[in-house]
Amino acid sequence: MAYETEISRDVARAENPHHPLRRWLRRMRAWLTQHPKLQHAYRVTVGALGATIALLGLVLVPLPGPGWLIVFLGLATLGTEFRWARRFSGWLKRMLSRFWAWQKSRRAARA
Repeated sequence: MAYETEISRDVARAENPHHPLRRWLRRMRAWLTQHPKLQHAYRVTVGALGATIALLGLVLVPLPGPGWLIVFLGLATLGTEFRWARRFSGWLKRMLSRFWAWQKSRRAARA
């Protein structure tokens, strides 16, 4: 229980909009917005990096390990710049949640 409280506290601290890292990232985005060519290069870079991470995760899904976690990391990376990736990530999370609930009920019915 204390561990969960500590995690909740860490998450709340990281999500604080006045956190120094978040302030730095906002300044960086504002600076990029003022430079359209750099902003385009940034979006292309984020797109390529996010797609690479997501595809690597898809390759790793059938293997034991964190395949889905890597897919979601890639989608989260893409979601920082592309709205479709945020929507797709949310849809995929809902579908996986439904699948695991179905799988769990199937196992319970068998037992």
